[in-house]
Amino acid sequence: MTTQPRHFIDLPDIDPQVIKGIVQNAHRLKAKKFCPPQLFSGLSLAMVFDKRSTRTRMSFEVAMKQLGGHTIPMTMAEMQITGSESVEDTANVLSRYVDAVMIRMSDHDTLLNLAEHASIPVINGLTDHSHPCQIIADIVTIEEKRGDIQGKKIAWFGDYNNVARTFEHAGKIFDFELTLAVPEEQHANALSPEDAAKDADVIVTDTWVSMGEEGKGTEKFAPFKVTMDTMAHAKDDALFMHCMPIHRGYEVCDDVLQSKHCVIYDEAENRLHAQKAILAWCLGESGVKIQQHSFDL
Repeated sequence: MTTQPRHFIDLPDIDPQVIKGIVQNAHRLKAKKFCPPQLFSGLSLAMVFDKRSTRTRMSFEVAMKQLGGHTIPMTMAEMQITGSESVEDTANVLSRYVDAVMIRMSDHDTLLNLAEHASIPVINGLTDHSHPCQIIADIVTIEEKRGDIQGKKIAWFGDYNNVARTFEHAGKIFDFELTLAVPEEQHANALSPEDAAKDADVIVTDTWVSMGEEGKGTEKFAPFKVTMDTMAHAKDDALFMHCMPIHRGYEVCDDVLQSKHCVIYDEAENRLHAQKAILAWCLGESGVKIQQHSFDL
């Protein structure tokens, strides 16, 4: 009997207890970061990019290698998927060569098509629709700084984008409150910056112009710049988070980035531990033969 691959594409499509388990596993793997278990000895991960990448590329590559595996990074321009070959053919060929594939691309539908035809796990490293790996890292960061995320208030500022949408997905799973300080035309539940930030445990923002959106107008986002006045409406010990890259002075002021609230580098590090936990679930539950019989840490 063939085991169906366990894809990591959109949080609502995965059992909530599995998502919570991945977060807890990320905490455990971080505690073992200086003696990582060799879970993936002999396994290979294909990493495919159609966008520039610092954190996604580094975190997945280091995660796979620290846990004993191998990586094969490629751009979509290097693959036939952007030429004459069908997505189905690419998926089937990748499935014969590697044990999992992580893809970071704009078109969510193409990623879904790839996963539909692959017999190995497909991981969403980012699409224009969602960014689940980032949210796992963000939840790990919040919990290690402020404890269980359940019941916390997270305030999103700026553009209602793929990361904001995935925070909404996560709020339903982890039972935290999400408020949105975004332009009214972007979301029916948009609030004023003051109301969104009031008594928040965490203030989060992102770049107003993602890759591929160069030339996009940003004037409508100016009222949602995160400043120290914004942070003053939140709790005294509120965290400031940003998935990076940051356009300093635009979506956030330098004084916030230099304040006690800022945890962006912890957040960036936790991408590594989140990717380890995501890979462990995908590979451990997908019928892939591994040398280590248990993922117990």
